[in-house]
Amino acid sequence: MTQPNEEPLPRRSDALRNRERILEAALSELTRSPAVPLSTIARKAGVGQGTLYRNFPDRESLILEVYRFEVQQVFEAARHLLDTRPPEQALREWLDRLAQYASAKAGLADAMRECTRAPATPARWGHSPVTAAVELLLEANESAGTIRPGVTPDDFLLAIAGLWHIGTHDDAHERARRLFDLVTAGLRAGAPGPQPTHCPSGSPTGRPTGRPQASAPGKYP
Repeated sequence: MTQPNEEPLPRRSDALRNRERILEAALSELTRSPAVPLSTIARKAGVGQGTLYRNFPDRESLILEVYRFEVQQVFEAARHLLDTRPPEQALREWLDRLAQYASAKAGLADAMRECTRAPATPARWGHSPVTAAVELLLEANESAGTIRPGVTPDDFLLAIAGLWHIGTHDDAHERARRLFDLVTAGLRAGAPGPQPTHCPSGSPTGRPTGRPQASAPGKYP
């Protein structure tokens, strides 16, 4: 016999999947047209309008949650890449993910303006999680010796500020790639590289055995 506390588990799982499908459909449809009807978003997500409204009671709550959802994905991507890639590769792949995020934000700017009174300034939306992701990536790369020491998240975000103005043009991906090439080249200039291990006399030249510590722990506020 099914216990009372066992029944909600699949329901919660289904509810989470429905919510994610709604957010994904909303991102896609609102990017195409800020005035897209919520009924269209529900249909694209494969859920009924009742399900959509149970999750998001109005248009404003849906649009704001799309932004929160996207920025959280950007932060999670940084952690995942650092777990599965060398720091320098993780940083570059994360920049590509950030370009997708910036493009989505540019496409949704009109929708954001319609549902809030605040100026729709893409660089400000979701600033804190993006800054946290940048801090993780910079710390890992500085420890690995792959970037110049002393670069702060604010330095980095200022260097890539042009990303928020690229928009959704056909050549947006190429323009973002060129910007990132310039930024990463600047980060590598003055990088110390992996530090050799000091070996006893007569032993072969030392090889790096791990990431050295950052030169200035705690420098990020």
